[in-house]
Amino acid sequence: MKGTVGRFAGPAPSGVAPPSGVASRPGRTEPVHMAPSPPGISGARQEPGRHGGTGEKLLEAVRLRLARAGAEPTPARVAVALREEGRLLGDAEVLGVVAALRSEMVGSGPLEPLLAAPEVTDVLVTAPDEVWVDSGGGLRRTEVRFPDAAAVRRLAQRLAAVAGRRLDDAHPWVDARLPDGTRLHAVLPPVAVGSTCLSLRVLRPKAFTLDELAAAGTVPPGGDRLLRSVLAARLSFLISGGTGSGKTTLLSALLGLVGRDERIVLAEDSAELRPDHPHVVRLETRPANQEGAGLVTLRDLVRQALRMRPDRLVVGEVRGPEVTDLLAALNTGHEGGCGTVHANAAADVPARLEALGSTAGLDRMALHSQLAAGLSVVLHVMRDRTGHRRIAEIHVLARDPAGLVTTTPAALWSPTGFRRAEGWPRLAALCDRGSGTSGGAS
Repeated sequence: MKGTVGRFAGPAPSGVAPPSGVASRPGRTEPVHMAPSPPGISGARQEPGRHGGTGEKLLEAVRLRLARAGAEPTPARVAVALREEGRLLGDAEVLGVVAALRSEMVGSGPLEPLLAAPEVTDVLVTAPDEVWVDSGGGLRRTEVRFPDAAAVRRLAQRLAAVAGRRLDDAHPWVDARLPDGTRLHAVLPPVAVGSTCLSLRVLRPKAFTLDELAAAGTVPPGGDRLLRSVLAARLSFLISGGTGSGKTTLLSALLGLVGRDERIVLAEDSAELRPDHPHVVRLETRPANQEGAGLVTLRDLVRQALRMRPDRLVVGEVRGPEVTDLLAALNTGHEGGCGTVHANAAADVPARLEALGSTAGLDRMALHSQLAAGLSVVLHVMRDRTGHRRIAEIHVLARDPAGLVTTTPAALWSPTGFRRAEGWPRLAALCDRGSGTSGGAS
């Protein structure tokens, strides 16, 4: 299994969270396949070792001997340490101990097999004996165990260091991206009560296509034609939804449909979008250093992106004052812009953007004026109780008599395809007008 040297070094793979497959009940405890450990060594949980010892104790003893000697865990040095501990292991077992030590010292320890599983999108540690994964069908508790709370803390701090961030009592939380693209979030006690909480979101090397999302049920039958019409008409849109609902997955798939002669500029807080497109420019925020210098905000990125001749300006997640710059761009000739926003329903998006605009000092009526002229469509995604993700509704925007922007349902999800709603004629007209054809939203 690869450690930090392999897994967390090198270019970040493209991809997003996979679409949901067979659903599991949330909270269900199931074993997760893990790579076999060498006899007497278990990075996941304590098991009986050879000669009456335990795997974790043996691993700790070898680790201490190597640390005292200042030696790297090479096979020869591990073999010597094992002999000094009175353990006689074969070559394959020694190599297993070497792999376990390297994973413990520079990798992700007992989480390595989970992070390597192709279907896993999230790995969550809430206590030494509570490790959960999400494989697209809801959270499942695994059999992975840490020896104690100190081991969880050591792992969190090591991963933070790999990301070039500080995690200690003075800075008890961290939000960072590891070199392979994995999103790291950790909180230390006493802020996290009881034990260090660790969250890892894995980016996969393959972005899902719209056809694949349709096959998984995220897009209803025939719904891909409507979404292609929205892209072809260069309508500006936002994808709304809750955490883990599939916003990034859907946005990456849609950006893969953009014309190959168009230039896409992404501005993200954490680089997660991986569209399958030949001309993509990625910009990512940067936190301030320990001296408080070097901060690069999402608003900074949006402003820089506007100077980079984007055909499509994309904000990975609209979450603050950058909403004013995005709306200004959408009102100054930058058609087809898009992004995601956290909201419980499509109808809540105007109020959500209003709240975000207020953080930049934009008054209510000014924001609604820009919103009405700059944004056309809201796609709302959700994850149901079984863990399945789907596009629940598509709304169009319009101003009410008071001048405020409201949304109107145009298409609602159903197992047989999008069901037309009150705003359908307006959505069809927008698609037709943008594409210059008739029946664009058929």
